Amino acid sequence: MLTDDGKNLYVSWDEYHMLIERLALKVHNSGWAFDQILCLARGGMRPGDILSRVFDKPLAIMSTSSYRAEAGTLQGRLELAKYITLPKGELAGRVLLVDDLADSGVTLKAVVDRLRCTPDISELRSAVIWVKGASNYTPDYYVESLPTSPWIHQPFEEYDTLRPDRLARKFAI
Repeated sequence: MLTDDGKNLYVSWDEYHMLIERLALKVHNSGWAFDQILCLARGGMRPGDILSRVFDKPLAIMSTSSYRAEAGTLQGRLELAKYITLPKGELAGRVLLVDDLADSGVTLKAVVDRLRCTPDISELRSAVIWVKGASNYTPDYYVESLPTSPWIHQPFEEYDTLRPDRLARKFAI
C-alpha cells in the first residue's frame, strides 16, 4: 500500500508473489517464446526463480550491485559480474532478463547493452515488477508503473539488518 506522502510503497509477501505471478502472465500473454532466463542478483533472484519454475526454463544468474551504503538505500557505483552462472552451456538464443524493478534504469540498461554484444543471444527482452517514473529505461514487460518513484519496501528487507545474534535470541538458542 502506498503511503499518503507517495514516497514509500510497502509490499507484503502475498502481494510480492501475486505481482510476480502477474508478471509471468504478462510474458505468457505476449506470446513470446524464450529459451533461458537471466536474473540479476540480488533483486531479480526471487522473480527469476519463480519465472524459471512457471515456464520450466533454465535460470542463469548475473550479480550486480549498486545499492550498498545506508543499509542498501543509497545508490553507488554500478558493478557487473564478469561471469554469468548457468547450470549448463552458454547464455544463448532468446533470453528473458529479469530483475525486481527499474529504479533509475542504469543497471538494466548497462546489462542490456552488454548482452546485446553477445553473439549467441538472438533476442533479448526484459521483465520487472515495477518501473519507476525516474527510470531512464523501460523494460519490455512490467506489472506496475510508479510515476512518483517511491522507495519500495520489499518483504525481504528485514534480512538486510538481521544478524545471527538476533536470530539466536529469536529462537532462544
